Amino acid sequence: MELDNIKITYIGGGSRAWARKMMCDLALNGVIGGEVRLYDIDVPAAQDNQVIGELIESSGKGRSHWKYKVVSDLGAALDGADFVLCSILPGTFDEMASDVHEPNGYGLYQSVGDTVGPGGILRAMRTVPIYEGFAAQIKAHCPNAFVINFTNPMSLCTATLYDVFPQVKAFGCCHEVFGTQEFLARVAEEMLGFTNVERHEIKVDVLGVNHFTWFTSAECRGVDLFPVYREYIRKHMWKGNRTDGDVMSSKEYVKMDLFMRYGQIAAAGDRHLAEFVNNAWYLDSPELVEEWGFVLTDVDWRRRDRAEKVKKTRALVNGEEQVEVNPSGEEFMSLILALCGKKDCVSNVNLLNSGLVAWASDANVIETNAVFEYGKITPLKCRPLNKDVELLVSRVARQQDNLLRGIRARDMNSVFDTFMAEPLCSKLTLKEGKALFEKMVKNTEKYLDGWPVEIRKVTNCMGY
Repeated sequence: MELDNIKITYIGGGSRAWARKMMCDLALNGVIGGEVRLYDIDVPAAQDNQVIGELIESSGKGRSHWKYKVVSDLGAALDGADFVLCSILPGTFDEMASDVHEPNGYGLYQSVGDTVGPGGILRAMRTVPIYEGFAAQIKAHCPNAFVINFTNPMSLCTATLYDVFPQVKAFGCCHEVFGTQEFLARVAEEMLGFTNVERHEIKVDVLGVNHFTWFTSAECRGVDLFPVYREYIRKHMWKGNRTDGDVMSSKEYVKMDLFMRYGQIAAAGDRHLAEFVNNAWYLDSPELVEEWGFVLTDVDWRRRDRAEKVKKTRALVNGEEQVEVNPSGEEFMSLILALCGKKDCVSNVNLLNSGLVAWASDANVIETNAVFEYGKITPLKCRPLNKDVELLVSRVARQQDNLLRGIRARDMNSVFDTFMAEPLCSKLTLKEGKALFEKMVKNTEKYLDGWPVEIRKVTNCMGY
């Protein structure tokens, strides 16, 4: 790779949030430059980002030079790419509203609805076929590119790339672990008297599946944080509930509870963690959610947030606001630089299992630490999950394995069986589950070309 002529393809280049983060980080890196090809089915949105990228380039605030180009054909966008970034919304907010809110009528609540549970399964049904196409195009046009996935469901999207193109050099990036490191930095400051603890000072072993990742060890400045965290929890648990109204806020009670029960640190936001276990634990009702100090993020909020981001984009493109060039705090730039041969680094990423752990199949994508260096990624051996946590995580891995198999085969019956096995669906009767699943499938059917029109008519001896 020529460091001043790196070719990056951004699938989802019309993004109203991730694209600007990427462009700022690229401008500030000071080591590599080149061309960014913006591909999106929403071409005008990609054109807006081309303008913003050019504004960043001309601002004089960057340390690297990049050219931005909208390419409307995916194959042409991928030709000869060194890196491919994937960040898309599969479907619209209408489909997402069905994913998240249709189950409410059955007393099922989801705080995110994009990874597991009924919403995660329907989102996967839309997303996996799209990623099948991406993988085939990457194989044809840039088989040696490193592919970085940001789209949820993270594990299944990344696993699809490998399933279609086994030689793909793909990994998934998620910032949930970073948030838990930030949280532990504050714990260290309060309980140990440390000052100005940076996230990177929280040294952790990371293992699990995306959004249900666990720290099997954690230390700060040479101090084991597990006993410190236990004392912090005893001091803070149940000291008031959420009151600020922020849809992303959390008292961290779910991760505290999971630590006290299982002895290892759940390393994702509470909104995600709650969806991986039986709904009676944290999500049985809006009142229980509030008691546990986190938030059900409704899709109407996401619509309003999107409208604000579109408004911001228009102001930037029209020159009504000045573009700000600030680092995003994400790590993908450090990973790209390491793969280009500049400053090795260690980060948590989502990779194909391939024998790394025994509790998942080789086709599963797991989240763990890895070393990034010139042209390669090497997973690090870390302390294992304890057996109780492994039981929880391995069940998720097996269901994801089965779900991917069912979607790849367009086997609606198999997908329905996985749907019913989800912990968040545990209160459904078979009859209720079938009715809910069929309604959710109906609501997203325009994204399900090639699928059968209905699941089996008889699913048990009672005729449901």
